[in-house]
Amino acid sequence: MTVQDAVVAPRALLLSAFDQLLQPEAFKDYGPNGLQVEGKAEVRKIVSGVTASLALIEAAVAAQADAIFVHHGLFWRGQDGRVTGWMKQRLALLLAHDINLYAYHLPLDAHPELGNNAQLGVQLGLKAERYFGDNKLGFLGARSGGAGGFDSAEQLAEHVKNALNRPVTLVGRAQTAIKNIAWCSGGAQGYFEDAIAAGADAFITGEISEPQAHYAREMGVVFIACGHHASERYGAPAVAAHVAAQFGLAHEFIDIDNPA
Repeated sequence: MTVQDAVVAPRALLLSAFDQLLQPEAFKDYGPNGLQVEGKAEVRKIVSGVTASLALIEAAVAAQADAIFVHHGLFWRGQDGRVTGWMKQRLALLLAHDINLYAYHLPLDAHPELGNNAQLGVQLGLKAERYFGDNKLGFLGARSGGAGGFDSAEQLAEHVKNALNRPVTLVGRAQTAIKNIAWCSGGAQGYFEDAIAAGADAFITGEISEPQAHYAREMGVVFIACGHHASERYGAPAVAAHVAAQFGLAHEFIDIDNPA
């Protein structure tokens, strides 16, 4: 079946489905969640990705997509509102091809089954047992399936490296075997202290800032940064595939590599 022959769904109905699933009204976010750029009234194919970069939009055009679903959209609180440079390029391409852009930030992180944190846990073989931090974005749990803990920080770091297929930054040494593991995707280094207070032996996130290295060494809690993009590759395709399946639409995840 070609994209032209595929089932179609109204743009507004897709928005309603995404909103119902992700509940954006429950979050005070850094930018607008939902439909950020209006395109075709009917959607046959959704392309999902992490960030609404020019490269992703170009790939979506080549894939004959009618809609793009991302974690990082185009508009953020406090940004320069002028449509120039990179913003003009991205918007011009979306509008020229009449492509809808749906973007969900914190609501996509938080979904307990399909979100970035839940899906990162699946990739790492971790099962959440409780939550911490604002909007319960921080996940805390242990290895799933009774696999036991990790004997050392180095063993955990190697596990994360292999699971995500990218190098990681490791700071700190485990005082004992690592059993309680906290994680939060993206730039969640600010959640480290909350993770420590919640009883974590180790914390996994995308980025590390200068203070966290000291906290890790002083508190005896391991900190692993695995890359912002690498930690957030899994929520967008999970949600987009789920909603596409509801309506019988075509879906394709396109991963635009990013070392950050």
